[in-house]
Amino acid sequence: MARDYIDRATAAGRALGLGPVDILEVEAKKPGKPAEAEVLRAQLAEAYVIACDEHGTAHTSRALASKIGKLRDDGVRRLVFVIGGADGLDPALLRDARETLAFGVQTWPHALVRVMLAEQVYRAVSILAGSPYHRD
Repeated sequence: MARDYIDRATAAGRALGLGPVDILEVEAKKPGKPAEAEVLRAQLAEAYVIACDEHGTAHTSRALASKIGKLRDDGVRRLVFVIGGADGLDPALLRDARETLAFGVQTWPHALVRVMLAEQVYRAVSILAGSPYHRD
């Protein structure tokens, strides 16, 4: 299901100077947050990183769309949303992220967060494109 939203966001975002949108899964060879952070860091070069964390800032869909549009307009070439494993993200990786994003005060399973984030990225692209997908 996440792939469907990612494909839609990529297609709709081209005309807006956004994308391609992709999902990249990484797997640490050792257990624990520090090992996971090491593998993640290797994928974050030159990226504006927004870490998904339950203690982050919650945004409305329109606010997230505005954020993505402003980053694009400010010349950010690579925006990466990072979702941690079952135990969350390493504290050092959270500190190094430019921002943190929360999907409410609840704790969500990793796979569900991936789908919710993919849908919100697609919704943000749709909002920026003026599509009727988002209704207030």
